[in-house]
Order: sequence, then C-alpha cells, then structure tokens
Amino acid sequence: MNTKADQMDVDQEPERRSQARLNPSGHVPLYHQIFLILRNRIYGGELSEGDLVPSEQDLTTEFGVSRITAKRALNELADAGLVVRERGRGTRVVKRPPAPAVTSSIDGWLENVSLMGVATRAQVLDFEYLPASEDIAQALDLEAGTEVQRAVRVRWLDEQPMSFLVTYVPADIGRQFERADLDVKPLLHLLERAGVDVSSAQQTISATLADSEVATALSIHAGAPLIEVRRVVRDRLERPVEYIRVLYRPDLYHFEMSMRRVREESGPRWTATSAPTVPADGG
Repeated sequence: MNTKADQMDVDQEPERRSQARLNPSGHVPLYHQIFLILRNRIYGGELSEGDLVPSEQDLTTEFGVSRITAKRALNELADAGLVVRERGRGTRVVKRPPAPAVTSSIDGWLENVSLMGVATRAQVLDFEYLPASEDIAQALDLEAGTEVQRAVRVRWLDEQPMSFLVTYVPADIGRQFERADLDVKPLLHLLERAGVDVSSAQQTISATLADSEVATALSIHAGAPLIEVRRVVRDRLERPVEYIRVLYRPDLYHFEMSMRRVREESGPRWTATSAPTVPADGG
C-alpha cells in the first residue's frame, strides 16, 4: 500500500519531469519511446533511487496510449534493471547502474567538426553558476552542493542546429572565461587557455528522445530520436575538469571508427585502430 508521502511524490512528479512527447508516425514503437523517456529521466536524475515511477494509468494519461503499451514500457524498464515492480506497491527506481560505456581517446571520438570541412558556430542559451546535484558532483568528483558552472549551447552546422550541449565545469576553472567566450571558442580550447592540461576522456554513447526544450532548439519534433553522448574529461592529474551531455541530430552527425581483426590467445576479436591526432572540439 502506498504511503501518503509516496502519493505526494507521484502527484508532484509532472511539475519536475521533462515534457517529452511521443512520435506516433515514427519507426520506434510507442512503448519503446516511453521506455527511452523514462530511462532518460532516471539517468538525468529526475527520478532517483527509491522514487515511484508513474503507474500504467499515469502513463496512459500522460502519453495518450493504451494500458498495454504503458505496461510494456514499464516491463522493459524492469528488464533493463532500472526499476522493480511490486504488486500493490507500484514501480520503483532501483540503484541506477552506470550506462554501458564507450571509452575513447581525446583525439578519437570527440566531436571534431573541423574534419568535416564545413563551418560551424555555437549559440549560448544559458550560462550560470549553481550547486552541483549528486549526479553532477559524482561525475566531477566533487562534494554535492559544490559550485559549478553550467552552460547550455546549440551548435550549428551550415545554418542547421546540429547538437544540443549541456556542460558542467568546476567553478574555479569556469571563472577563468566568460559566457561570450563560449560563443566563439570550443570549451576544450578555453580549458587549455585557462592552463588545464587536458589528457583523457571517458564517454558513453546511447540513444534518447527529444523533449520539448531540445526539440525547439534543434528544430525537430518532440520525441524525435537523438544520439546521446555523456563525457567526462580529465587533466593529467586525473582530475575531472568537464562533464558534458551532448544530444546530436542523427541526420547531421554520425560516429565512424576504423577497426581491425586481431588474434589473441582467447580468440580473435575486433579492435579499434588509433586515430590521428587532430584538434578536437569537445563542445
């Protein structure tokens, strides 16, 4: 039986959740679109460990789908290990596992539009200093509540919005450049100008759906599929100096890597070949 506090959490949830919408004419099944939206809320911190996930009835109301579709979405969340479903008690978020990571060198998979031979520009939508949430603090190896710089930008490719970027930088580093600098310089260049010796990065690559804010910024429909990259950049002392979440339009950006077949004692496997060193645009 749900407690009064539990019910208050559910009642207040629509006020804090992103207003994502489904794309009924797309190729992605509706239940999987709902799964991606809920997964994004969990990984984005809107739903924390122990929180009640919207019920089947809540999802039918929010997205205008059948009860069966809502149930399939929640079952997919459970199959992914993100929630536990208990009869009579609802569906709760379990301890969030790390997303499957794709590790890359700083010169390999980082956004490098200079190789495309086309002009790009950035537009700063928001710039502020705020206390780090638990997720952001964990990514940057900081105490929760530590001040960080948050910037929201859109990068344009040939006059089309290509990517939506949200970056977090420790405040002591962020205060060495201004909002206007982000309009004209990639963040990695600003970090290096501030004396940061950028050395490595680790990132995860997945898929997500555009909420209304991102859809407006990227000139796409809410619910459209996007490539999602989350990356932590470190200096040579292994201190995290940047956490970035980038959402790419798949019609304007793709990842490519060369691989070769190698034979080892455990058997043959594919391995990525080294990428040439190039100036990388890290956001």
